[in-house]
Amino acid sequence: MDKKTKIYISGHKGMVGSAVWRALEKKGYNNLLGKTSTELDLRNQQEVKAFYTTEKPEVVIDAAAKVGGILANNNYPYPFLMENMQIQNNLIDGALNAGIEKFIFLGSSCIYPKLAPQPLKEEYLLTDSLEPTNEWYALAKITGVKTCQAIRKQFNKDYVSLMPTNLYGFFDNFDLETSHVLPAMLRKFHEAKLNNTHVKLWGSGTPMREFLFVDDMAEAVVYALENELPEYLYNVGSGKDITIKELAEIIQQVTGHQGGIIWDTEKPDGTPRKLMDVSKMAALGWEYKTELKEGVEKTYSWFLENIENIKEVKI
Repeated sequence: MDKKTKIYISGHKGMVGSAVWRALEKKGYNNLLGKTSTELDLRNQQEVKAFYTTEKPEVVIDAAAKVGGILANNNYPYPFLMENMQIQNNLIDGALNAGIEKFIFLGSSCIYPKLAPQPLKEEYLLTDSLEPTNEWYALAKITGVKTCQAIRKQFNKDYVSLMPTNLYGFFDNFDLETSHVLPAMLRKFHEAKLNNTHVKLWGSGTPMREFLFVDDMAEAVVYALENELPEYLYNVGSGKDITIKELAEIIQQVTGHQGGIIWDTEKPDGTPRKLMDVSKMAALGWEYKTELKEGVEKTYSWFLENIENIKEVKI
């Protein structure tokens, strides 16, 4: 891949897109292209078509999506299904029609069935029913995966899908109402340290989860960019999981919180375990680098440096 190749990163201001941008810049790629949602509405087919005609990117990395937590997914199923399909359909079909040979589609581990065996293998896709609370988002992402697969099959183009595990890192969402477990915990422990209070957490702490530092995910994207991967779908993760209780203890240590941890067992635990099988990426030569504690330390440092902006805009 030539360092002057024109690479368009959709969603380049988000946590994943910005990490991909940083990783590419670090490797010397100097012709990166990004558009904010006000500059380019990815839901609008004509705008996306005009963008491809005008800008002529050679590679597309799709990190754009309408995202939200369980509450948002459950309350607003239509936009989570429709807007995500609009975004990816316009980008994928537009890229195909523009003659773009390489497209990297980024999704989520929620594409796999709710009760699939652990660890989650790529071949488990569409073998059973989805988790009801986020099936609308998952269905949209599955459509994107299968669209890229169809293009590989019919047109022999290098369109590949990467499915990350739970990501965290710089530019994450730290809002206590809408964020995921790791950034929410990090903020809770930080504020409890300042206020000299205990931390109250949902559930029993026994469920197991896998986490990946977002910059490691970005390295996987660069790997997919610089190599032609032989299959259409790959899991991206650490291949290791820990209990929520262990996660809480790591975050407590990193933040320096001295109080107690109270587990509210009246609240739900969620899925007992969610672990990705990452052997296919490992066989190709890609593996994660950042251990969880190091990643949490980096994320907490970033959080402290940007805390005023985080609080001001209520990300």
